[in-house]
Amino acid sequence: MNPAPEPTKALYLDDLSVGQRFTTGSYRMDEGHLKAFAAEFDPQPFHLDEAAAQNSIFRGLAASGWHTAAATMRLIVDGELRLAAGTIGLGGVRSRGQDPRGPAIRYTWKAKSLRSCRRAPNRIRESSRFETRR
Repeated sequence: MNPAPEPTKALYLDDLSVGQRFTTGSYRMDEGHLKAFAAEFDPQPFHLDEAAAQNSIFRGLAASGWHTAAATMRLIVDGELRLAAGTIGLGGVRSRGQDPRGPAIRYTWKAKSLRSCRRAPNRIRESSRFETRR
């Protein structure tokens, strides 16, 4: 992984604004990483075997969605958006199979809405969008 620049401080709700963007470093999901992860955690033929993958809906070797989600979380934690209390994803992650031969992936976070949590005012409830860039 190529890390994003280090921020100068942990961020709090007052430091954030709607429309603000934060980026991450990048992660190249090469065939070796893809197969190693799949062999241990998601051993399906379209993640492990090129011939089987060609006959799948992916038409080629595909990264596990779990691998993509794990790489995404690492990029987020190491990225520019360093929330003081950490990051917990309570929503869902949607992804498409990552081509291991493709360029590195990178994420950009953009705030859509920000507010304090009713039950825990020191926590942020936010709606945001992560964009994947290759």
